[in-house]
Amino acid sequence: MAHPTPVSPQAAALVDGFSLEMTGKDIAGLEEARDMIPQGTKINVTFLGNEDLEMRVAAAKAVRELGFVPVPHLSARRLRSQDELEEFLGRLQEVGATEHVFAVGGDPAEPEGPYPDALTVIRSGVLQKYGVREVSIAGYPEGHPDIADDVLWRHLDEKALTLAQQGLDAVVLTQFAFDTDPVMTWIQAVRDRGIDAQIRIGTPGPAGIKRLLGFARRFGIGANAMIVKKYGFSLTNLMGTAGPDRFVSDLAALLSEPPAGAAAHGYGDVKLHFYTFGGLLATSQWAREFVAAQSSGARR
Repeated sequence: MAHPTPVSPQAAALVDGFSLEMTGKDIAGLEEARDMIPQGTKINVTFLGNEDLEMRVAAAKAVRELGFVPVPHLSARRLRSQDELEEFLGRLQEVGATEHVFAVGGDPAEPEGPYPDALTVIRSGVLQKYGVREVSIAGYPEGHPDIADDVLWRHLDEKALTLAQQGLDAVVLTQFAFDTDPVMTWIQAVRDRGIDAQIRIGTPGPAGIKRLLGFARRFGIGANAMIVKKYGFSLTNLMGTAGPDRFVSDLAALLSEPPAGAAAHGYGDVKLHFYTFGGLLATSQWAREFVAAQSSGARR
């Protein structure tokens, strides 16, 4: 996967330390990609409706055994009881996979148990019992199709505050984005609210254009012609693949500029989280070659 345009040091630094996403069905893909992924990389393990406890635990165990850091998802609205939550955490603890988790609301329109949202899971006090030290929480730079913006902001504030009170570290991990403008506005708003946790911007890994747009529409992410153009592909040619080169380079350039109001911390700690759509190897190769393009450019 060639990177014909020079990669800036800022863009290479933004990609360095990336995290990845996998499903319970992606163990073989992870093994295939293992040599392309830096040891110690955080790898999120999903909590989907078509997966079961054994698949989720096996995936988290594989992540750990291959030298990476598992970040299992806790899908609040899919949890049918506190017992189910504790059983999952207990099994994860047995395979050394509870230090980092991602607490997220989840897809079901109606909660299947006592947890209507991630905040309720965090406030339950159950996480600490099983050795959780860091909790990722969701961010939505382009909003959520089913949740009002004021509710999203209130919950982000409350989750960050509750985790701080519990002595747990926080990471804000976002839904994937196509457009740098709302991402930058949102990062500034997060910092203006006094939330200084690491932010990981959700970024689609290289994938077929039709698949990218399908996921974007499913999650309510903007996919109009202007945004698609910014991301670097055309709505009139949907047959090829698209990588995040332009998005990452543009985002890095914007992050290197002083924010409005010239906050002392700038934009804080911002990294990338890649949604791989099953393509762990393709995404990992892209990231390695993107960073290497900056390194080789620096030597010339």
